[in-house]
Amino acid sequence: MPANRRPITLRTADNLTLVGEVASPIGDRTATLLCLHPNPTGGGMMDSHIYKKASNRLPAMAGIELIRFNTRGTESAAGKSEGVYDNGGLEKLDVEAAINFAFDDAHADNLWVVGWSFGTDLALRHARDPRVKGIILLSPPLMTTQESDLEWWANDGRPVTALIPEFDDYLKPAEAKLRFEKLTQIEFINIADGKHLWVGEPSVYRVLTEITKILAPSHLPLPTEW
Repeated sequence: MPANRRPITLRTADNLTLVGEVASPIGDRTATLLCLHPNPTGGGMMDSHIYKKASNRLPAMAGIELIRFNTRGTESAAGKSEGVYDNGGLEKLDVEAAINFAFDDAHADNLWVVGWSFGTDLALRHARDPRVKGIILLSPPLMTTQESDLEWWANDGRPVTALIPEFDDYLKPAEAKLRFEKLTQIEFINIADGKHLWVGEPSVYRVLTEITKILAPSHLPLPTEW
């Protein structure tokens, strides 16, 4: 679908170069969405299918700009980012570099961060820049997020929305409610028949709809054909 697309490179505080892409709407921009991908040890990357489809559709359908990138040591068709995977530790510098890019280069004025699986841990732990409007969590496993991270967001008060698949591999709705207890303002969206990887067009459409509901609700419903 139509959009202005360009490859980008991000420079981290420890002097690594990360590869990525920005897809911007041709018309007015409603919001900018920074995407944090699933775990590269399981094949996660900037082209993981929800993000690739979001980048293909949302600029045209909802005026949402998408920023995708590969965290350190991660490879996709766009190339391989420098560095070595650190299970979410040094990836803090990657997230910070991407947020700075969103403001300094893309000139974002309404920036949201979305994480998927491993990317949700990155968002909860590292996307704390006060310029970020809020975070969206897709299939959060809470693998490396600590209770202190949840308490930080609770004290901060910015919106946090979590899409929890009914049949998630790691955190199903009932358990998610318990594990996120300290994050008092979280909004749960429990997805019937959903699975961790969001495979299939009904799941993709639901995820993109929920994102648009938060960032650009006037553009709903999203078209099913273009």
